Amino acid sequence: MRLVLGLLAVLLLGAGSGFVTLRQSLPRLEGEIRLAGLSAPAEIQRDRYGIPHIRAQTLADAVFALGFAHAQDRLWQMEMNRRIAAGRLAEILGPGALETDRFLRTLGVRRVAEANLRQIDAETRRLLDAYAAGVNAFLATDPVLPPEFWLTGARPEPWTPVDSASWIKMMAWDLGANWRSELLRMRLAKTLPLARIHEFVAPYPGEPPPEIADLKTLYGTLERDDVQLAEDATRLLALAPGEPPDGVGSNNWVVSGARSTSGKPLLANDPHLGLTAPPVWYFAHLSAPGTNVIGATLPGVPAIVLGRNDRIAWGFTNTGPDVQDLFIEKLDGAGNYLTPEGPRPFTLIEETIKVKGAPDEKLRIRVSRHGPVVSDVSRLAQQQAPRGYVLAFAWTALAEDDRTLQAAHKFAHARNWSDFLAAAREFQVPQQNMVYADVDGNIGFIAAGRVPVRKPENDLKGLAPAPGWDARYDWAGWMPFEELPQSYNPASGRIWTANEKITPPGYAHFITGEWQPPYRANRIAELLDAVPKHSVGSFARIQGDVLSLAMRESLPRLLATRPRSENARRALELLQRWDGTMAQGRPEPVIAWGWWRELTRALYADELGDAFKPNWAPRAVFVANVLAREGDHARWCDDVRTPAVETCEELLALSLETALAELARRYGADMASWRWGDAHYARHEHRPFGRQPFLARWFDILVPSPGDTYTVNVGRQDFFDEQRPFANRHAASLRAIYDLADPEKSLFIHSGGQSGNVFSPHYAAFTDAWAKGEYIPMLTSRATLDAQPHQLLRLIPSP
Repeated sequence: MRLVLGLLAVLLLGAGSGFVTLRQSLPRLEGEIRLAGLSAPAEIQRDRYGIPHIRAQTLADAVFALGFAHAQDRLWQMEMNRRIAAGRLAEILGPGALETDRFLRTLGVRRVAEANLRQIDAETRRLLDAYAAGVNAFLATDPVLPPEFWLTGARPEPWTPVDSASWIKMMAWDLGANWRSELLRMRLAKTLPLARIHEFVAPYPGEPPPEIADLKTLYGTLERDDVQLAEDATRLLALAPGEPPDGVGSNNWVVSGARSTSGKPLLANDPHLGLTAPPVWYFAHLSAPGTNVIGATLPGVPAIVLGRNDRIAWGFTNTGPDVQDLFIEKLDGAGNYLTPEGPRPFTLIEETIKVKGAPDEKLRIRVSRHGPVVSDVSRLAQQQAPRGYVLAFAWTALAEDDRTLQAAHKFAHARNWSDFLAAAREFQVPQQNMVYADVDGNIGFIAAGRVPVRKPENDLKGLAPAPGWDARYDWAGWMPFEELPQSYNPASGRIWTANEKITPPGYAHFITGEWQPPYRANRIAELLDAVPKHSVGSFARIQGDVLSLAMRESLPRLLATRPRSENARRALELLQRWDGTMAQGRPEPVIAWGWWRELTRALYADELGDAFKPNWAPRAVFVANVLAREGDHARWCDDVRTPAVETCEELLALSLETALAELARRYGADMASWRWGDAHYARHEHRPFGRQPFLARWFDILVPSPGDTYTVNVGRQDFFDEQRPFANRHAASLRAIYDLADPEKSLFIHSGGQSGNVFSPHYAAFTDAWAKGEYIPMLTSRATLDAQPHQLLRLIPSP
């Protein structure tokens, strides 16, 4: 309420001093500024899109200027990001943020980042220090702060290298939430046999369920009541910031010159992330002796993460490896936990959480040999008797010898495949499917990152929480770099990844049992095959494709439904003439996804009980198996809460009726007037004001969008959001197409704007073009940039 009143006060002042002051929070973009920390003059030339083109006489000065530009444009985002990573939100947001802070302090991202900084090489540390100096040089100019600082009362502290290192780990957290499905299996084992758990958490299409131990038997043998363990799992599911299973990931592909109109490679990449305002990415161009690189940066991190230099281009998708395991640690009643060698004391860490408007909170963190005890953030777990069990969390990103920071700037300076592989060798978290192309005509791929080796006798394979006292479940090192999936100049002249299974039959190592469904990957393959030689234009059309193979697969079985009403008959007639294209101007996607939502509710809400809502998702492979009556899947159509045995035919007809009534309530009675773009608008949520309805109207960015959870142009909807169940929350955070015949003809776009200041014309400048599948040029030529509208800021070393 205080935030709302604060903004109201600003608005009531109108054109008065409050509004003028906040307008002054826009940074100075032209002229000359004297700054301490530079070794020589540098310049930031912002083009008409607000993209900074930084030119300096040393790489360290260029990185300093990047830190300065990041702070000018994204200071609040950087402040929020570092507070998230450090578990310090309650300091500025109050007691409502305590639960998140407790969890993140327990996870220990910042503690591990501090340890990682002691492992990195001198050059990487020099660049981190230069970047922090650039951020702090901006703070030293005593700027008028963006409105979020005014509304929360927060003040930015000096930036440090550990802030940068911490945010890299939070990005890894966002891309690796396997522990969520482990908790789900543990929770389901309370009521369902293993066979039904395998049906619901469906295996990769065409493959049998994994052979693992019977979970109910395993958890039932524990001395502590397995019902309580299931309740703790439910509590942790609510805390887990991981994503529902489908629609998470990215796309990339590359073709050789033999498959392009130019005779040189083309490379495309569109990482899929949660939509935020401002967006995750910030475009920048760095030029210094030996450096000329442009692409996407993460505010707070001194690196071009995805992009191109004068010789190579690269792009990532998430491999989705299983790099997180939960371990059930058995307590001995004396404060220790059981290991294969006997009892061992926990490592204890004491922390203090400062809370705005409330007393400080003391937090005691326990760490086992596997990792932090995450069940301690659950009040249910804290209330248990001394003798019992706790859940500890193992994650590759918590390794103190992680050197991922070293890889970032090395990608930007790679000149060939050998250099690129050398950088990839140091990239450890999160594992990524990296595609590569160079001006000499070479293309390549490697799934780089640290993946744990699980022992042959491990009968859980990382798919469910394992007994921590049993050595067979311990990790046995890391997969050798040379044995990671990789390819160089394949005979087919093309490579693509979309989070699908990337390992060939007989591959020696276990990476994950939870690959993303192959719908996007199969559609990309279809479209690559459809054109003998590709161009930048054909790649753009692939990135914009909105034909849903998941919907196309199940549509015939949906259409076999017998309508119970005239309304249902009309809906089926519309769907009969539709091919599954998720166009924003059509009603059919609204009908189809409204129906699918009610169908999934009817299929598994009864079996999941209180675990239903946090796990309510489209689950296309599971639904397709049910509709095809695969094996015993038809039993999911029966509502176990009733004495009758319902059939799939009944369920389909009833869920259609329910859906049409709900859609009419939301969008009006005339289904022909429904538009997918209205229901499926892309919502870029501001942190934290997107959770405050009044403030969200000012800070969130909304735009109609096409696509669905399974299209190449992805737009994942969250069924569990009762207010906005079809809104697009997770999509292409950026799109880039690299032309190695003429890198200056490369294109990119991200989903928002360069500025994080709501008063800036660059706050949402890209959003409409992004939603339409349009791009902006990826330019580095000084002559071209000078000839276009721009703003030039000179940074001069202070005496």
